[in-house]
Amino acid sequence: MRVEAPKRFDRIIAILIQLQSKRIIKAQELADRFDVSLRTIYRDIRTLEASGVPISSEAGIGYSIVEGYRLPPIMFTREEAGSFVAAEKLMQKFTDKGLGSYFESAMFKLKSVMKGEDKDWVNAIESQILITPQEALFNKDVPNALEILFESIAEKKQVHLAYLAQDTETPTHRSIEPVGLFHEANFWYIMAYCHLRKDYRQFRTDRIKHIQRREVLFTKVHQSLNSYLNSTNEKPAVQVRILVEKSIVKYIQSGLRYYGFLSKKDRGAQTEMTFMPRNIEDGFARWYMTFGDYAEIIEPEDLKHRIKALSKKIADKL
Repeated sequence: MRVEAPKRFDRIIAILIQLQSKRIIKAQELADRFDVSLRTIYRDIRTLEASGVPISSEAGIGYSIVEGYRLPPIMFTREEAGSFVAAEKLMQKFTDKGLGSYFESAMFKLKSVMKGEDKDWVNAIESQILITPQEALFNKDVPNALEILFESIAEKKQVHLAYLAQDTETPTHRSIEPVGLFHEANFWYIMAYCHLRKDYRQFRTDRIKHIQRREVLFTKVHQSLNSYLNSTNEKPAVQVRILVEKSIVKYIQSGLRYYGFLSKKDRGAQTEMTFMPRNIEDGFARWYMTFGDYAEIIEPEDLKHRIKALSKKIADKL
């Protein structure tokens, strides 16, 4: 019992924090979060109620703290506050200007309640962290794109885009219903229902030339973001095998998952790599050309022909 008591106390405090962070939370979520049984969660909730925390519950819905109840502010350790420094740097570089400024404002509030020595600790590491993204994620014309998209998803209201699709010079105007956002291969993407195409589409945020809020509600009930990302309504995957010089493999690690990486085998001075990409003509072929002088294609023949065609097109312009 002497060993269990501190663990249980920490868990109950953590449950209280979880209840403050969400309007409604299910017992199963808490059980999964703390790796305990539902019976243990029920017991901990009763302990919180007995201590005076007004928790309401409804079968099949979940738990929530009664509206209007306020608890003292949560104090962060300097290590927790230090983790926000890295988050702030990422927010400033990997989100648009609007969202980055909001996080910066939140950091000022966080620092204002820290002890003096903890402020010095955070400030000491803050100036020594530098993050430089490989690509420009947004353009200056849409400084608040993510902010508007977050609002749209939360409030279930459409947004209007002027969007520059690949290989076009004139933006098309679209009303969309954003399902979610994801960051992949150095870019932010929106998964949304497009009223122009009458189907679900992905939009790369750096190609948005204008974005505007609309007061029109969603016309559909959308599934989770993952259900659309895992959809099979794309081009069929094609197996690709290549041989890459071992000295180069470490430099292409960041792109592997995006291009359908499956496995690799040791082949002496080379590494055999197997992929299942869905777009070998443009996506995979153009990526391969960035290191192609250190590699060779085993299969398929179509990829070899595409690389030759792209190389000829480049050579003709020299």
